[in-house]
Amino acid sequence: MKFNDGYWQLRPGVEPLYPVHVRDVEIGADRLTVYAPSKRVAERGDTLNTPLITVQCTSPAPDVIAVRIARYTGGVDRGPHFRIEADPAAAPKVTRDEDHVTFTSGELSARFAIEDWRVDFIAGGRVLTGSPRKAMAALRTPDGHFLREQLELGVGESVYGLGERFGPLVKNGQVVDIWNADGGTSSEQAYKNVPFYVSSGGYGVFVDDTGPVSFEVGSETVSRVQFSVPGQILSYLVVYGPTPKDVLRKYTALTGRPALPPAWSFGLWLSTSFTTSYDEATVTSIVDGMAQRGLPLSVFHFDTFWMREFHWCDFEWDPQTFPDPAGMLARLKARGLRICLWINPYIAQRSKLFAEAAAAGYLVRYDNGDVWQWDRWQAGMGLVDFTDPDARAWFQGKLRALLDLGVDAFKSDFGERIPVDVVWADGSDPLRMHNYYTHLYNDAVFEVLREHRGEGEAVLFARSATAGGQQFPVHWGGDCESTFPSMAESLRGGLSLAMSGFGFWSHDIGGFEGTPDPAVFTRWIPFGLLSSHSRLHGNESYRVPWLFGDDAVAVLGEFTRLKARLMPYLYAAAVTAHREGVPVMRPMALEFPDDPACTHLDRQYMLGDNILVAPVFSADGDTTFYLPAGSWTDLRSGEELTGPGWLRRRYGIGDLPVLVRPGSVIALGARDDRPDYDYADGVTLRLYAPADGFAAVVEVPTPQGRPAATFTVRRAGSVVEVRRGGSAAPWRVQLAGVTTVAAVDAGRLAPADSSVVGPSGVLIEADAGTEQVIVRLH
Repeated sequence: MKFNDGYWQLRPGVEPLYPVHVRDVEIGADRLTVYAPSKRVAERGDTLNTPLITVQCTSPAPDVIAVRIARYTGGVDRGPHFRIEADPAAAPKVTRDEDHVTFTSGELSARFAIEDWRVDFIAGGRVLTGSPRKAMAALRTPDGHFLREQLELGVGESVYGLGERFGPLVKNGQVVDIWNADGGTSSEQAYKNVPFYVSSGGYGVFVDDTGPVSFEVGSETVSRVQFSVPGQILSYLVVYGPTPKDVLRKYTALTGRPALPPAWSFGLWLSTSFTTSYDEATVTSIVDGMAQRGLPLSVFHFDTFWMREFHWCDFEWDPQTFPDPAGMLARLKARGLRICLWINPYIAQRSKLFAEAAAAGYLVRYDNGDVWQWDRWQAGMGLVDFTDPDARAWFQGKLRALLDLGVDAFKSDFGERIPVDVVWADGSDPLRMHNYYTHLYNDAVFEVLREHRGEGEAVLFARSATAGGQQFPVHWGGDCESTFPSMAESLRGGLSLAMSGFGFWSHDIGGFEGTPDPAVFTRWIPFGLLSSHSRLHGNESYRVPWLFGDDAVAVLGEFTRLKARLMPYLYAAAVTAHREGVPVMRPMALEFPDDPACTHLDRQYMLGDNILVAPVFSADGDTTFYLPAGSWTDLRSGEELTGPGWLRRRYGIGDLPVLVRPGSVIALGARDDRPDYDYADGVTLRLYAPADGFAAVVEVPTPQGRPAATFTVRRAGSVVEVRRGGSAAPWRVQLAGVTTVAAVDAGRLAPADSSVVGPSGVLIEADAGTEQVIVRLH
């Protein structure tokens, strides 16, 4: 939201109050409170008729400073609020000298200039950012009262995050309004708005407000990030890194780390699509078609029309189309499939549940007691009030009945179209509930899944979210067109969401709207399978690969099997996301923050620590991508490419750059038919040119996320040593790109083998009792 007319003037009707200097401070055991008048106080009479800005600093965790700016504090706080997990280890301190008063938490300090107003945030011996004179303000406007803060941007400083946004990855120059909307992937609106950004300057900022936060990112004032909220109080947290990964670790420790999705959810999900006609015979034919073509399938998803038209959501199968849902699900599950059902939080008037919920008071109402209703989406629909514990339990009871029937997961769609002219059961502020509703909705669904299926078995396919929503994976990118530009905008949205603290993300392979050209569909497949989660889904047409030609079938088979082989590596990355908050899919700037060429890259990404993926966004296969320094190896062909630099190449219809970082160890599994198996049994550790002095520890998890085996890899001179700890199972070591070795002192040299994935290299086998492999290179 803009308040200025250019740099020097204000817009008509805008009346600002700026803190001018520090008049007084209060120092508490865990806080600093600064009182700053809006004009200079030189004598007692100056205190009369002078508004006061109150700024309070606290610390919920080391290296995190929470700032609360207030003009009037007498308003009723009706919530809702983000849940912030405080770390009891935080022990802030306050110091004061003649010129400054400073609040310090860990390595981060907020320093207030006493005479001429300025706040600097300092860490690592430098100023990270600051709020200079006339940056912080209380503003009266024709649209009401607002609080505003502006934090300075350094030269070359880039801003990332603010939710799943489909425009450029770097947010500099953009106006971002934190307001959930069902706007597709081709607009400035977003399903997942998160008032948190990461700066390349070594810090992040989280605006702790569930309501409409407006960001001007180097836009209204091009050298600052501005954020404003309606009302009389503004709270924000500054999070010190120093690296972008450190910022995400500390931010997700505050707002919640993602649950670990079950291993089976990393396999291929196949949907009925949205408005297509389908019954059990259709579903069976689709599943048969996948099996006949040797295409591994993990999850089958029933979209909206598993229920009757005009009844969404009554959680009842359409009796004419699905007369035997229990038997059908049993037959599908006998084939090793998991089942997902589409749901949303709206109750159509025609459903008998509408009258039931309305009578019980479970639907959101106007202040006169009438149920809020409209016809957009479902005729006369109402909205479940998740602020009412009884309504939440009622909704969860409907889901439990489906779980008892054999359902494994829910696609929790919608949650963005939330009215602001209503009354909530707990008295929440409707404006602040608009964005926060999705958190209550997905929390309720995830909780019942976790209770019913057990810890580590709960997984959603959610569309909407706000800060903290990363706790309930997985999220997908919403309704995109079936085009190459929409494929690219989907990736930008996923990378932006990753920089907002979300560890797991997916998208509709081939696009949602319309029917993709075979080239679009086929090029989208590798991108989909090399994402954390992978789903075939569309709008009015099926997304089975044989409808798009033999190439699509072959490519889907190849990359589904490749992903299964990569599961020891991928699931280790998932465990990292769960434990640390570092996402599985990562912007290049997150993994290579010191490489200036990576700053704006949004057409490629890192999958885990060590694999670079550059989707191809053209039918003819022409693509350009960037490699950071070192010798990178194509995972599938073994070709070596050298960075740093840009490469322009042409790739065949089933091909794309999938490149392994120099000096990596990639754990490859022994199975390619499913994602959930014993990853340690027959695991192959592929070593990519470890240099002299190289050392790494590779953890291979169980399908439940616990450590199964730990391998320590070292190279000293010409000797490569790999030592195993943990699971006693056969394992192998492969030296990628090495054709001969001088000797194998432990383990046994095996014939060249490319059956795992990609090119052959020297292969050393170790049986279950072997704990060490030693190889001497030429």
